[in-house]
Amino acid sequence: MKPGSAAPVRSGFISRELSWLDFNARVLDEAECPANPLLERLKFIAIVSGNLDEFFMVRIAGLRQLVSAGRDLPDPAGRRPSEQLAAARLKIERLVRRQYRILGGEILPGLEKNGIALRTIAELEPEERVRFSEYFREQVLPVLTPLAVDAAHPFPILNSGAIELAISLKPQKNGNPVHAFVEVPEVLPRFIPVPGRPGRTFIRLEDLIIANLDQLFPGGVLECAAFRITRDMDFSIEDDSAEDLLRSIGKKLLLRRHRAPIRLELEAGRHGELVQWLQQELELDNQFCYRLHGFLHLKQLFELVGKAASPRLLEPPWPPVIPPVFERFDSVFEAIDDAGTILLAPPFHSFSPVIRLLNEAAADPDVLAIKQTLYRVSGNSPVVAALRRAAENGKQVTALVELKARFDEGNNIAWARARDESGAHVVYGVAGLKVHCKALLIIRRENGVIRRYVHLATGNYNDKTAALYTDLGIMSNDPGLCFDIANLFNLLTGYSAPPSSWNQVAVSPFSLRSRLEALIEREIRHTKSGRPGRIIAKMNSLCDEKTVELLHRAADAGVEIDLIVRGICSYLPKPGQENLRIVSIVDRFLEHSRVFYFRNQGDEEFYLASADWMTRNLDRRIELMFPVHSPGVRETLRKLLEFQLADTDKIRRLQASGVYTRPHIKSYTDARSQRRSYRFFKDQAEAERRTSPGTELKVFTAPPKTDTP
Repeated sequence: MKPGSAAPVRSGFISRELSWLDFNARVLDEAECPANPLLERLKFIAIVSGNLDEFFMVRIAGLRQLVSAGRDLPDPAGRRPSEQLAAARLKIERLVRRQYRILGGEILPGLEKNGIALRTIAELEPEERVRFSEYFREQVLPVLTPLAVDAAHPFPILNSGAIELAISLKPQKNGNPVHAFVEVPEVLPRFIPVPGRPGRTFIRLEDLIIANLDQLFPGGVLECAAFRITRDMDFSIEDDSAEDLLRSIGKKLLLRRHRAPIRLELEAGRHGELVQWLQQELELDNQFCYRLHGFLHLKQLFELVGKAASPRLLEPPWPPVIPPVFERFDSVFEAIDDAGTILLAPPFHSFSPVIRLLNEAAADPDVLAIKQTLYRVSGNSPVVAALRRAAENGKQVTALVELKARFDEGNNIAWARARDESGAHVVYGVAGLKVHCKALLIIRRENGVIRRYVHLATGNYNDKTAALYTDLGIMSNDPGLCFDIANLFNLLTGYSAPPSSWNQVAVSPFSLRSRLEALIEREIRHTKSGRPGRIIAKMNSLCDEKTVELLHRAADAGVEIDLIVRGICSYLPKPGQENLRIVSIVDRFLEHSRVFYFRNQGDEEFYLASADWMTRNLDRRIELMFPVHSPGVRETLRKLLEFQLADTDKIRRLQASGVYTRPHIKSYTDARSQRRSYRFFKDQAEAERRTSPGTELKVFTAPPKTDTP
């Protein structure tokens, strides 16, 4: 076994952290794919760097904590944290080398051929350098804060993720060396256009600062090195009460700047006294020091994509579709009453019907109460604005805000407090559990009768990510489903005990694991009885040890299994398990939906869920899995699964070696599942608009052609 490979020590399992790095390598494939336009490829370069930042802050940090605490115990794949750290180092080095090779060897030269170029200050004409020196004095210098390090000035607290300049200054009269830092401010543009040049030419902000350091340090600069540090951001919350939770998270957010560095990034070729001093002060050995063959902080290339503004170097837009049912009725409630269940599939569908439902509920005098879980919301969220208006209009508004949503804690605290002041009841999560389910419940009085409506989804109530992540959700007035969701909110807001049984849904940590196990066990029993079992499960991650073991047992029993796992996958197929197939799809949109299909002897069952098959989702979070009964919606889900399993443009197959296959295409075909899905919804909407409102759609009523998707 090669060091850093995904192959496990224990048969049938892959280490979670190493599997995640393999996923990021699949993301990098998209930056190398010639079928993608150049600026799309540049986006994937940026995504890889953003992913790696979070990987270090959470995963590498967690492994280091285990080693430091003496808990160097094997994971389900048989690898100890110390072994995973060593293997991860090799994988990350290969990944980053490849990333910079693709950027410097393919994407940037390609962009330059199309009139988009990056230049250094030294490459500019003398008169251009003079103009930029004036720009520096007027626009940049006032924002900079140099920090000296000497006997009177201790080593400063450097911000995690920011580009910093470490500087050696000429010795003072006493001859002692003096160091200083200058942070490259993120409040200023990173990529600055060079005026007067054909096309679009840019310089980098840090290059401009380095070229003008004499204006900050007139005594003279000996050496300068740009670098970034990444800090350990993996902390746990252990407080019991909601108010303690709010206070505790607020305090821990303030302490993040003080947490230990876990990565140092430098441009390659920097090995002098300044770098040695920096490593010593940060207490980071070479295992956590990465020398990059290019400029730092590639996540900020998203800024360059926006400034390049070249539609021909981007994929054509796919304008989101609005289901015509919302056009036929003045009220979303009427649309739900007419359809019974409505499927929404952003970003192929617009997220606007969800906003419309909330806005309508906020203004409707017949709406009595709104209850909603909120995990991640956007800045200036229209969802939050609607809830505020509802509370101001006298509705009973209850928002369960998950303060422990990683990296969104500060944002959630700020607006949760503001909503509290508007009159809404704000519940700050549940002690000991992270609330990850996505649920909206609206209570309305209609003709003297109380009726309930729900929206349930696999993704967050975030209008920004709804344009970037593929998710699925339903609007429904199904009484049994609405009753379950009412009980769920009673559990969340009143800390009541869960019901002895749910009508339709399964909720973790109470019943979701046992329900999934029962569904898989049932397919095993059917297969052993000569009635072929069939499972299709689409999710983001699969790494729960018990679930992996159960799936191995199902595969060994002969159940036909297709797993569509975008990211982490700890299941390693064994020789002879040809009836089990694992694929990953990485494409234009982040695959985020969770869909589960069980054949059940032909009495098929479809489920949507907020939960992946991970231990944390099944045992330590409030998650929701709900069935789909509508024949039309079930048939649509079948189609989406068919599209994904038939995708030859974007599918990667996990082999028994632990390595994924890689598609090699120069242009896209009709097999690309995301494009097929978009066309399906677009054609469906056009067909419905051509059909009279009283006529049912064929796609919603035709029986399935086969008994498996």
